[in-house]
Amino acid sequence: MAEFELYCFKESGNAYKAAIMLELSGCDWSKHWVDFFNGETRSAEYRQNVNVMGEVPVLNHGDVHLTQTGVILNYLSEQTGKFGGQTDDERREILRWILFDNHKLTSYTATYRFMTNFMKDADKAVTDFLGGRMHGAFKVLNSRLEGRDFVAADQPTIADLSLCGYLFWPDEFGASWDDYPEIGAWLDRLSQLPGWVAPYDLMPSGPAA
Repeated sequence: MAEFELYCFKESGNAYKAAIMLELSGCDWSKHWVDFFNGETRSAEYRQNVNVMGEVPVLNHGDVHLTQTGVILNYLSEQTGKFGGQTDDERREILRWILFDNHKLTSYTATYRFMTNFMKDADKAVTDFLGGRMHGAFKVLNSRLEGRDFVAADQPTIADLSLCGYLFWPDEFGASWDDYPEIGAWLDRLSQLPGWVAPYDLMPSGPAA
C-alpha cells in the first residue's frame, strides 16, 4: 500500500496541484479516481465518508485526512521538506500567493474553464464576467514574474505549484501566453523540473485496471 493516497481525476487542476507536488517530491502515492462528471462528489456517501465539502482533492496519509489544496500543499511540504520557504519572509510570501491563487486566479479560471468547456448552455454574461476577472489575475501574476524565475522565492515553492494548477490548459480557457510572456516562460521552467508530468498524463481518467 502506498504511503499517500490522493482522490483525484484528470480534469481537475486543483487535484493536479497536489498530484504534481507528490510526484516532484518523489513520494510513494496512489491515485483514487473520482467520477466527478457522473456526480460522485455530490453524492451523500462521498460527502459523509470522504469530504463534506464535496470536492477533490482529498489526501489520505495514515490517520491524516486532508482537503483543500493549500492545506494539502503545506502539509506535504512539511512532511517532505521540499518546496517550502527557507525563511519566515519566504513562508509568508508563499502563503500570500496561495491565498491570491485560491481567491483570485484559480477561482475564476477554474469556473470559467468549466462553464465554457463542460457546460452546454453557459450564460454569456456570466462567462464574460469570469473571463475578465481571470485575465485580471493573469495580469497580476505576469507582472509579479517580471525579473523573477519563481513567484515567492528564488527557488520553486508550493506557491508556484498552486498557481500553475490550471494554467497548463490555455486552449481550454482561451488564453494565449503570448499575451502574458512571463507566465509562459515560468510554466516552461516548471515543466523542466525533474520528475514533472503534464496534468492529463499524471492523473487518472477512470478506475485503475
